[in-house]
Amino acid sequence: MLRPEPNSQLRISQFPRRLGSWLRNAVGRWEFALILSCVLVSACRQDMHDAPRYEPLEASAFFSNGQSARLPVANTVSRAPLADNDELLYTGKINGTTANLFPMPVTNELMQRGQERFNIFCAPCHGRTGKGDGVVVQRGMRTPPSLHEDRLRAASVGYFFDVMTHGFGAMQDYAAQISVEDRWAIAAYERALQFSQRATVDDVPDDRRADLDRPAAPAAEAPTPGAP
Repeated sequence: MLRPEPNSQLRISQFPRRLGSWLRNAVGRWEFALILSCVLVSACRQDMHDAPRYEPLEASAFFSNGQSARLPVANTVSRAPLADNDELLYTGKINGTTANLFPMPVTNELMQRGQERFNIFCAPCHGRTGKGDGVVVQRGMRTPPSLHEDRLRAASVGYFFDVMTHGFGAMQDYAAQISVEDRWAIAAYERALQFSQRATVDDVPDDRRADLDRPAAPAAEAPTPGAP
């Protein structure tokens, strides 16, 4: 059986002191002080994710009612006072289910606004026709699903509003960039794009069928640089 050497415990207890003496002799007084301060600071750090906080519904001894969750100050005004009163307009849902219904009349002005906003925010990825061949996709970005696939053709219009509001998959949300009304306008235009790819002559009103044979207007030429 191995036995501890005499005075081994004494030598172990003297190790920190001898180590400190060796460091002072090796690096100098100021360097030793710097190293020691760095060690002490690193030992006392606290991660941001572990900061002191109350968990939801956690009790609190600080407040008289023992609850950490506080009620809003009296007469507090909501930043979105209508959101609770019009579920369809602000969420695209009715009783928690995505709706296939618009919260406003679908007018020609709404469609034109939707086309403009779609071409600005959506076409770079989805393409002008919604087939998923936008310019950023042509440069190597991930290809989004075509708006003309059966799954999205069968989706409710509220689904498109919800995706624009909260994002989906690789697509970010656009709630901060696109207003509520413009999101609905884009959804209306997306429905028109879907319909345009499967429409027949019979779907065109009788008073507009003559327009199908009318030659397309030539595209406007870009102005020559330096021209008056």
